[in-house]
Order: sequence, then structure tokens, then C-alpha cells
Amino acid sequence: MSDRIRCNCRRCTIRSLMGPAVIITVGILFLLEQTRSGFSFGQTWPVILVVIGIISLASAMAPMDGHISSVPPAQTVPPAGTPVPPANPTPGNYPRQGQ
Repeated sequence: MSDRIRCNCRRCTIRSLMGPAVIITVGILFLLEQTRSGFSFGQTWPVILVVIGIISLASAMAPMDGHISSVPPAQTVPPAGTPVPPANPTPGNYPRQGQ
């Protein structure tokens, strides 16, 4: 298993259903085409767009209570007057470097 932390908020849960919902919709459309019920996959492809739109709308309207962000927390700014070490040390600051 992955060590990645998964978010269990409603928005992320609904968004994770997008792939399975599209695959199920495509399967149902192909099944209806095979049963000769008057459906043609070429004519009913807008159904896939409707399913994607419904899930996207439900995800956008869902609350984000308890959302876990995958973005690392921002670094804190040191208090005023605290010396800040250089971000990129200049060559020659370390012993035996460049010899």
C-alpha cells in the first residue's frame, strides 16, 4: 500500500467516484446497444458528459470539512532581527571545496 495520506472529506470522496461512474455509464451504454433496444453508442455519448457534469457539480457543492491538503505547510518567517543563512551558499564556504 502507499504511504500517502488520503483525504476523506465529502468533496474528495465524491470526486474519487468520477472514474467508476464514467466506466459504469459506458458499460451500460454498450449493453443497451448490444440488446438492440434502439440505443446507439454514437448517439448517446452526451450521457457521459451529463454523468461527468453531475459528479463535478456534486463535488463542488460538497463541504470540505476535514480536508487534508497534499501541499506541504508553508515555511514560517523568522522573527525580525534574526540572521537568515544564505539560501545558496557561494563557492568556497566549505573546507577543501574547489581545490
